[in-house]
Amino acid sequence: MGKYGDWLIMLIAGSIIIYWLYRVFYRWLHEPPGVNSKLLLSEAEDVNDEDDNVRYLEANGYDVTHGKYRVPITIDLDGEELYSRLFIDMIAERDGKHYVVKTARDRMPIDWTGSGVRDRLLVYALLFPECEGVLFVDQRERIIKTITFHFSDTNQ
Repeated sequence: MGKYGDWLIMLIAGSIIIYWLYRVFYRWLHEPPGVNSKLLLSEAEDVNDEDDNVRYLEANGYDVTHGKYRVPITIDLDGEELYSRLFIDMIAERDGKHYVVKTARDRMPIDWTGSGVRDRLLVYALLFPECEGVLFVDQRERIIKTITFHFSDTNQ
């Protein structure tokens, strides 16, 4: 190549590398928090194939990908540390969409009003924003409810 050919190739290669670095940084900067939360789920328990809820979900076309998972929470209350945890019963997938699964509990019935659903299930949708929604499974009643939360800027 001539005197300018080497510089042209270096300029093109450098431009491609700079553009690639810009795209990686831009994607990292604008991705929603929690996108890498699937890494957290590597610590989830194995799926119990004998569980009635798992069998009911699978019979209805869902693939249960992760079992029970505990999310530890540290709370600072006026300088005093409190500890708690949040339990996720399962993560299921259907048609390439992921769902956080909560199962019905006799001792914790859900109030099927807007505020009742919000108080019990919104935290799971916020914890995993990449999930499509929350599935509430009551295999004894043969119910699978799909809950999605949509945020608007108007007061209703």
